[in-house]
Amino acid sequence: MSEPTAGPVPAPPAPPVPLSALLSREELGLRLLAGRPGTDVHWVHTSEMADPYPYLLGGELLMTAGMQLTDPERYVARVVEAGAAALGFGVTPVYDTVPDGLVAACARHGLPLLEVPPRTPFAAVGRAVWRLMAEARHRELRRVTEAQQSLATAAARPDPVPAVLHALASRLAGRAALYAPDGSERAAAGRPVDPAAGEALGRLVRVLHTGARPASAADTAGGAHLAAYALGGGQGLALGLASERREPGDHTIAGVAVVLLSLLTAPHQGADEAARSAALVRLLLGAAPPEVAPLLGEAPWTVVHARGEGVPPPLGTPLVDAREGTVRALLPAGREAAPHPGWTIGASAPVDAGELGAADLQAARALRRARAAHLPFARHRPGGIGTLLDPDEAAAYARTLLAPLPEPLTETLRTWLSLHGSWDRTAAALGVHRNTVRQRIGRCAALLAMDLDDAEVRMELWFALRWR
Repeated sequence: MSEPTAGPVPAPPAPPVPLSALLSREELGLRLLAGRPGTDVHWVHTSEMADPYPYLLGGELLMTAGMQLTDPERYVARVVEAGAAALGFGVTPVYDTVPDGLVAACARHGLPLLEVPPRTPFAAVGRAVWRLMAEARHRELRRVTEAQQSLATAAARPDPVPAVLHALASRLAGRAALYAPDGSERAAAGRPVDPAAGEALGRLVRVLHTGARPASAADTAGGAHLAAYALGGGQGLALGLASERREPGDHTIAGVAVVLLSLLTAPHQGADEAARSAALVRLLLGAAPPEVAPLLGEAPWTVVHARGEGVPPPLGTPLVDAREGTVRALLPAGREAAPHPGWTIGASAPVDAGELGAADLQAARALRRARAAHLPFARHRPGGIGTLLDPDEAAAYARTLLAPLPEPLTETLRTWLSLHGSWDRTAAALGVHRNTVRQRIGRCAALLAMDLDDAEVRMELWFALRWR
């Protein structure tokens, strides 16, 4: 049984399914008895509880056969209070028809009520909802991809800022404008908006320059959905959007436009900065790392992670991401990280462009090892899982673990483990009888108080023998 929820739960990342789309699936045979089909369904839940309220998240199509339906009015009121999107009632095995009292209660509360015929399992309804969600998600991803390509093409035109605004307005079926810090328009494209919406959008842009300085803000006015995004580059510019409807993926598309416009409106860049900006744009628009690697610098690269206080270490690269006492940097060939007072630093092995993700993990592990050992600097050590542990600590642990064994038994155990527990091969390697091997291994197990038939025990002993 599910636990009661402890507060509102956000909707899942998949787009919701209009109830009308579910009703149009002829194979389900669903029939709307009350309410309107315009609501959105976020998920499907089945419950035969007399009061399902504590177990609902909101936005679901609640399926029931009415096994404990005694008071339709109270039942519907509780379902509506929980925020359910609709109610699906299965005809049979409890009822031959949907109770009139339930239909009337749903009509009074405005809760859509679906009749589910006997031939349609509740699981089939749930499967249909997830299929519709998958189809909607696919359409959303395709729309976002096409918009990214359109924006990238616009950014390459001779007059890129108006071109990007025009492409964005076209993709969002609304208006896109570039605003100065005081809320005045610098450039715009797309259909005009209601004067009230235009004024509200200007105010929304000014919100981005208040004390809190949010990165984005949203509102509705004059029948339009409004959004404002702060651009980077230190110019105080903002992107304002107004559209009649808000579609899934709009925020992602706007985010790509914000990056492009931030780069296009930034102060003049030198050749190196421009190349790195171009590399960033290409990565954001889906290019593979090897395609943009030549713009970042000479390979191979080293990833560096550092934590500390005060002035960050001079790493000799502009490719730095610093936040809240943590620094991540990408060093091109010829640049080496070194210890820096007040900072703990971990460095990856030099890698090619396609291995930067793995190098990032290497640098993070090296930093953790340096901090654990109180070292100012640590570099990734290749060589498998064993290299992730501190050698001194591992050796001390190994000596303690193997202390009960005299040297002859230690050598027998090492040989036996290296030969995968083979009695005959161990006997041949040591020049003794196989029964002698059995006796010695049995003695090892007794002295160590460990089960040598356990694979994890064998693995731990093998590593201990290597570190000893």
